[in-house]
Amino acid sequence: MRLISANVRLPEERTGDLTAQLGAITTGSTRLLEIVERYGFPEADQYASHLIDYTARIMRSVLRTVPDGVYEAQDYLDNDGYSDEPVRIAVRITIDGDSAIVDFSRSAPQVRGPINAVEAITVSAVYYVFRCLIRADVPASWGILDPIAVIAPEGTIVNARPPAAVAGGNVETSQRIVDTLMLALSQAVPDRIPAASQGTMNNLTIGGADTRSGSQFAYYETVAGGMGARPQSDGVSAIHTHMTNSLNTPAEAMEYAYPMRVMRYSIRRGSGGEGKYKGGDGAVREIELLTDARVTVLSDRRVTRPYGLSGGAAGAAGRTDLIQNGVTTELKGKESVSAKAGARIRIESPGGGGFGAKQDATG
Repeated sequence: MRLISANVRLPEERTGDLTAQLGAITTGSTRLLEIVERYGFPEADQYASHLIDYTARIMRSVLRTVPDGVYEAQDYLDNDGYSDEPVRIAVRITIDGDSAIVDFSRSAPQVRGPINAVEAITVSAVYYVFRCLIRADVPASWGILDPIAVIAPEGTIVNARPPAAVAGGNVETSQRIVDTLMLALSQAVPDRIPAASQGTMNNLTIGGADTRSGSQFAYYETVAGGMGARPQSDGVSAIHTHMTNSLNTPAEAMEYAYPMRVMRYSIRRGSGGEGKYKGGDGAVREIELLTDARVTVLSDRRVTRPYGLSGGAAGAAGRTDLIQNGVTTELKGKESVSAKAGARIRIESPGGGGFGAKQDATG
């Protein structure tokens, strides 16, 4: 703990985070030991296996409702932050009875920028998407993946090897993996798959010295966006979707804790894709700095747009602006800049894609 604290900003906060995690682990292990002491290890182990087997049976029954076949799709990350070249995520899903093979072999090689995903992130995204196909409430267990084989070749964007930078793999590439998986599955079960949601977490980090206290501060938050329209209903506006489930930080709490002021927080009207069912709109979040600071944005869907399905239109791409000395400068999706007190950062998050062709006035 001392070693970690000596090598991070705001060691008090990081120590608090780690202590909370250690406390959670201790509580979990205590509860597990209580179960073992009450029922004995053989019975506790047997029932744990029952939960996994039950979940696997449910997943297999769901896969049997998906038509056998091979379903392929590809989508792209805007770039890796060093070059402007898009980064391909490609998947080939083979459904055969009650089993599936999910193959990412055609995905791009790992890249220089910090958007590489490790294998665990890719497997987690597969878990999440196939879990979404289950209508019932089932235990969260490895049983979901028991009938599903995941192929993620080493050295690719979906299974990077050291020394690849992976900070954005969890927060950005995971989103695009989900988008690609759902696009492929939309060919098999179009009545159960929504259009693409915003496809980014709009990661915003601001750090500097708080002139009110003289201490250092580090602010980090993700910004909600539009949810993709569904086969039977519109998407939801300004909501966290798929691989992000962050809570909304109240403006009052943020302004109390950091030398910043929230100038605008609203729905980004008209950013959702048109269609029979409209994609959810993104959000607008504008923050004024009350001190000099370093601002870092790690985001995507600034070039590519969240796709629509079944004739629905794509959602609007996102945008991040730095407003300083009366001049508005659009920041890249992955960029770090220094800003003076009084500058504003405005994030306009992407809208979700629409679903179905939009009908005219005659229906």
